Amino acid sequence: MAKELIAGRSFGEVYRAQNRADLHDFLVNAVEASGGRVLYASDASRAPVYLGVQLASDERIGMLVYPFRITDIATANRPPDEVRGQLRYGSEKSWLREHAVSRDVAGVDVTMILGIDPLAEVAVGLDANLWDPLPMGISFYLKRADVESTKATGWHVWEKRNRPGTKRADARSPLNLETMVAFTPPHLIDYARLERRATALRLDPPLRFIAAQAIVEEGKNSPATGRHVLEEQFALNSEQILDIIGGRNRLAVAVRGGVAEYHLEQQLDACVDVHRSERLDVDAFHDFDVELVDGRSLRVECKNVSPKSFADGTYRVEVQKTRASKADPASRLYRVDAFDAVAACLFSATGHWEFRFARTRDLDRHKSFADRLAPIQRVDSRWVNTIGDLSVS
Repeated sequence: MAKELIAGRSFGEVYRAQNRADLHDFLVNAVEASGGRVLYASDASRAPVYLGVQLASDERIGMLVYPFRITDIATANRPPDEVRGQLRYGSEKSWLREHAVSRDVAGVDVTMILGIDPLAEVAVGLDANLWDPLPMGISFYLKRADVESTKATGWHVWEKRNRPGTKRADARSPLNLETMVAFTPPHLIDYARLERRATALRLDPPLRFIAAQAIVEEGKNSPATGRHVLEEQFALNSEQILDIIGGRNRLAVAVRGGVAEYHLEQQLDACVDVHRSERLDVDAFHDFDVELVDGRSLRVECKNVSPKSFADGTYRVEVQKTRASKADPASRLYRVDAFDAVAACLFSATGHWEFRFARTRDLDRHKSFADRLAPIQRVDSRWVNTIGDLSVS
């Protein structure tokens, strides 16, 4: 590990970066193309790259970038319509140890992990929450069609399946999904703003997807509105968002489900069919205890639907735990009797804070474990609009 300073600061491990001057040039030029001015740029022979940037609004932001090369070269045993990025710094021997991603503890500077194709003039951002520590030595892939969409529009957001690999037993994302964001140089600052917010709030892939879709429009409108894009999307002010985060015992869980739970709690409190509801904050427990006016008591689990629906337009919701035990292949699956109902938040798919409800006993079972729920459920005719409409029998 090289004990070096970048921009006069200690950012953890600094790597020697050979033959990457074109990636450094891409970043510097992208700052200018996106309306900023480079006040400082660290040496092109070292990674990560630190850029001190002044925005058109006179705001200043520090960008700590881990740039990796993307090439459009055929790869053996891979589909022919893919391009390949490689996470490689240091020697192959060093890849066996952990490589932590450096961050500014004050949250002022933003850390970005970027795959860059300097020939196509396209960059793709990897979710810094999911790719820390950096799995050195592996490759990542994207479709050539996604590169072309990015070149055509400048900003392209899509969802990618995330699976376990040879170097990890579990998928990088507990939702088995990853939000991918690719952009052209004029949108580098847009991506920096997205990553700073997504990292600070630890947005899960569905909420990152929605934030990424809205970030460009926010860049156009923010000087006039003065409201944070997440305030607009969540229908909350910044203080309420921070209260949600601070009011949970685990930040990752709080942000992933906290906003949806907040809106569900408001709707349950306002529902004429609900006598009382209590939001729980206990690991391994359901999210709400609800007592209906007809005397029924329901244990309710709140989940976010995916931004992407099934081919027939039906919403899809993942109903499984975020952690698994390597010794038990069924440990991520919920038992059928773990709760009585699921509330599926539709925001990731519709942009509206609406919910659909289903009885757990009516949901699909896992094919291999009859006493467990299938991890992916269709939000179809079995789901109702209000909790009071759930069947009694």
